[in-house]
Amino acid sequence: MGQPQDLVFLGKLLSLGSALIWAFAVILFRISGRTVHPLGLNLVKSLVSCSLILPTLWLLHQPVVPSLPLESYGLLLLSGIIGIGISDTLLFESLNRLGASLSAIVDCSYSPFVIILAALFLFEKMTLWQLAGVAFIILAVVMIAHKNGLNHILRKDFIVGVILGLLAMLTMAVSIVLMKPILSGSSILWSTLVRTVGGLAFLFPAILVHSRRRQIYRSVFSSENWKPMLSGSFLGGYAALIAWMAGMKYASVSEASVLNQMNSVFIFVLGVIILKEPATQKKIFALGIALCGVVLVLLG
Repeated sequence: MGQPQDLVFLGKLLSLGSALIWAFAVILFRISGRTVHPLGLNLVKSLVSCSLILPTLWLLHQPVVPSLPLESYGLLLLSGIIGIGISDTLLFESLNRLGASLSAIVDCSYSPFVIILAALFLFEKMTLWQLAGVAFIILAVVMIAHKNGLNHILRKDFIVGVILGLLAMLTMAVSIVLMKPILSGSSILWSTLVRTVGGLAFLFPAILVHSRRRQIYRSVFSSENWKPMLSGSFLGGYAALIAWMAGMKYASVSEASVLNQMNSVFIFVLGVIILKEPATQKKIFALGIALCGVVLVLLG
């Protein structure tokens, strides 16, 4: 049985809200990412998320360890390892190399990955319009893959940044498919907490075995980075994450992912306004094509 229509509408509204909040967080992550290593930035974000979700659970009188099957815990932990530990680290590295406005275009691959995986594993049907939308988004990514007019970025950084961005969106899509069956019968806050713990379970050992772990620690504890890093962590690791999880719970995975994709517009605009990144005709045209694809996916 599907969700009541009022809850579906709430899910869509929360998905759109999470996109706007996440866009502001990305700008702050871009600023702090100039000096903070992606693993360190992801670790701080996840620690802030845990430290805020735990007291929120207590204030709302929700159990931290509810009596649910171990399979539910396992799937959410795995979803967190892939979708927070791995995906967000790849995203931060891609963001550092491409900047916010180019990353916004690459991030449009998020909804096609989610819709394709949801069709394969959650049996959500894809229409011809949705397939056409996926093709539009792929076309936009291919367009920016031709680097003419993007001379402010080194070729190596550009290629690696695009690849890492695509991998970030793919791993995020995998994590969504893993957690979706659990969300309908569990608390949003608790599910968010378990996923974040999964992310930390990846990040701590990843940093410990990293050859540049001292540099990572130094970048995190440098006082000049704390304001944008903590502000971005609150917005991205707490507010946007909870709204995103709620959207995924109440709306279909396909609908929620497309509305989440509006963050590409918000990030692009904020990147130009706040970070003073160049808004070239090529970027604007590629973003327009990608968004046409998102609309086709949504209407399909």
